[in-house]
Amino acid sequence: MHIGLIGGIGPAATAAYYLKLADRCRAAGVPLHLTIENTEISELARNAQTDRRAEQAAIYARAIDRLAAAGAEVAAITSIGGSFCEDETRAIAALPLVSAFGALDGWFVSRGIGTIGILGTETVMRSHLYGRMQRTRTVIPVGREAEIGQAYVATAMAGHASDTHRALFFDAGRRMVEDMGAEAVLLAGTDLCLAFDGQHPGYPVVDAIDVHVEQLFGLASGAVGLDGTNPAP
Repeated sequence: MHIGLIGGIGPAATAAYYLKLADRCRAAGVPLHLTIENTEISELARNAQTDRRAEQAAIYARAIDRLAAAGAEVAAITSIGGSFCEDETRAIAALPLVSAFGALDGWFVSRGIGTIGILGTETVMRSHLYGRMQRTRTVIPVGREAEIGQAYVATAMAGHASDTHRALFFDAGRRMVEDMGAEAVLLAGTDLCLAFDGQHPGYPVVDAIDVHVEQLFGLASGAVGLDGTNPAP
């Protein structure tokens, strides 16, 4: 299946999606048919901060039109924070939208993880991942959402994590594990890879990109269909 990615939100996350999906397909001996359509992170940041869902959905819909014209059969938003208008986008999109949320919930359940801590944008944290985790309990760094959210947006916009921001993210995750019962910390901001990749914060970390990429790999390889079932041979 030809995969379409809505990228640029931010660029580091887009690159991570591409590299991980390409590596996964290469390791499995599966050809990857992929198109990436760039959108602007600054525009997304403005719309997300003011909850302008219809406006951002329209931007995504135009990007999906271009992905469809390039031959893509499904589309995915490469940002958890940028998925705040997922329902609005799905309603007007020319292609099926592959959501990370269901994959994340199922991933934790399948591994017996009952409680996760969330790091990401302020909205993602305050909304507990937009309320999409139906079978997994979520905790957040209460009282620090604005500080962490601002640090995350700054990291995504800059394309790198400062030592100060990395220390802030690590400490917030540790407190959720030690004080709030989180069994793992979910990087629910796709640019958090800039702070966590290659690091050892001292507690289990799950990158939302990895779970979403595995879902996309299943589609790209033909191992699963859009309904999550195995297609008939």
